[in-house]
Amino acid sequence: MKKTILLSVALLMASIYVVIAQDEENPLVISGSVDTYYKYDFSGKSNSPTSFAGDQNSFSLGMANIILSKEVGNASFVADIAFGPRADQSAPGPIQNLYVSYALSDKIRVTGGFMGTFVGYEVISPVGNFNYSTSYLFSNGPFQNGGLKFDFAISEKFAIMAGIFNEFDSYTNGSGGLDFGAQVFVSPVDGLDAYINFVTSNDSGSEIDLTTTYQVSEEFMIGLNAAKRTTGEFFDEDLGDGSNFYGVALYLNYAFSDAFALGVRGETFKDEDGGVITEDLATKVNSFTLSANIGSGPLKIIPEIRFDSADEDLFEDGEGDPSDSFAQFLVAAVFSF
Repeated sequence: MKKTILLSVALLMASIYVVIAQDEENPLVISGSVDTYYKYDFSGKSNSPTSFAGDQNSFSLGMANIILSKEVGNASFVADIAFGPRADQSAPGPIQNLYVSYALSDKIRVTGGFMGTFVGYEVISPVGNFNYSTSYLFSNGPFQNGGLKFDFAISEKFAIMAGIFNEFDSYTNGSGGLDFGAQVFVSPVDGLDAYINFVTSNDSGSEIDLTTTYQVSEEFMIGLNAAKRTTGEFFDEDLGDGSNFYGVALYLNYAFSDAFALGVRGETFKDEDGGVITEDLATKVNSFTLSANIGSGPLKIIPEIRFDSADEDLFEDGEGDPSDSFAQFLVAAVFSF
């Protein structure tokens, strides 16, 4: 098995070398990242209701991903392959993104394949997030959407997207119908970007989402994510399980220098019927996360403190008894190339 994997990697790298040598004007672009972390929950238990970074008192793996992309004329493609626990929890297989795109004009682009979702503020790769741990909104929204979409760039300050997709986080569609998704982008003033996102599916449910960022100054940025999701037919409402939730997350990031920044994420999240955070128990959670980003080159160190509290006993204390709160510390290393 190991020999097969090594041979496959060797053949892939040899193929990449040949393609680059043959097409210097339109080279194949290779990028990606690797990440690792240590986390300690002060209860001594693993209280991690959100995605990724769930190991307790452990030096653990995130993921390694390699992104291949190429553009020739109006056509382009992206292939993103990832391995590790973070990748395993976010996609049905090693492929994170695999899509082709074609610019029909300077205003219209069509894209088909398996893509990171357009819904939400945070993303799967830690390179794209300020915080290393993830929000409740991110963890319970779609991670990817496979399908066909059309992007219309009306102007620099206004754009729309519409598409049809498989059920959430799936390479192929299930027994239900296709999803419909849409996005509206507006930038009313310099530095302020806002996205209104909507996706609906008979199987996966529906979610409407607002994502905004405001670059107040070169050092200070404000982000906001608000979303509501309702249950689809995939869930059994008679049992109280479902995906009915709503929440708001606020992000405040300040860069003191090129090599040091601090960021705060405050979130409130409501599981309306039970089945999102824990079965058969409607609950509300408030979460506060303080993170630092240290490093100005390809390596970023992220020390982080997080505190979550709920109106129900969702977590465990040091004795293994139910608790309504937890606190944790982690430090992560993220290398991008």
